[in-house]
Amino acid sequence: MELRILCTVFVLSGIGTVVALTQPGLTDWVLLAGPCSLASVVLLLKNWLKRFQKARKWAVVDGSNVMHWKDDVPSIETVREVTIALTKAGLTPGVVFDANVGYKISDRYMSDKYLASKLRLPRDRVMVAPKGTPADPLVLQAARDYQASIVTNDRFRDWADDYQDVLNDRKPIRGGYKDGMLWLSL
Repeated sequence: MELRILCTVFVLSGIGTVVALTQPGLTDWVLLAGPCSLASVVLLLKNWLKRFQKARKWAVVDGSNVMHWKDDVPSIETVREVTIALTKAGLTPGVVFDANVGYKISDRYMSDKYLASKLRLPRDRVMVAPKGTPADPLVLQAARDYQASIVTNDRFRDWADDYQDVLNDRKPIRGGYKDGMLWLSL
């Protein structure tokens, strides 16, 4: 919310609370003005604290590519290990999978909610592409929207014309396993 609006709500609800407490017959208005005052204080504090937070550096993980990095066997644990390494490196990972991810690592469809719990990531940072839609353009669009790095060994040749800006501006973070240890080109 815009700071000006928050300040206006705070001042008006504060005045309303004071008037309701001091004027006989208006005490019922405290039930409305009081919570509004409290809520506006909370939102103002949240807005103020947000200024001190560091801007996030995003990394979009091509989950359907990364899950094959270890011994060419699809595994959700491989993706989890990559997200942990990215977090340790100061990046905020988001993961995009093809719709068939569940059938590659199990025998059923898996939702973004389920995969987020397996990856121990917030639900809003995991996406499963809709059936019939490849994940690649979703990965590239998310990288464009968040000015994010892309974690993949894919070259996205089929999408080079549509996402030339993303592919030219950012060198992808490549990775894999060597002697059983994860490596990333951070």
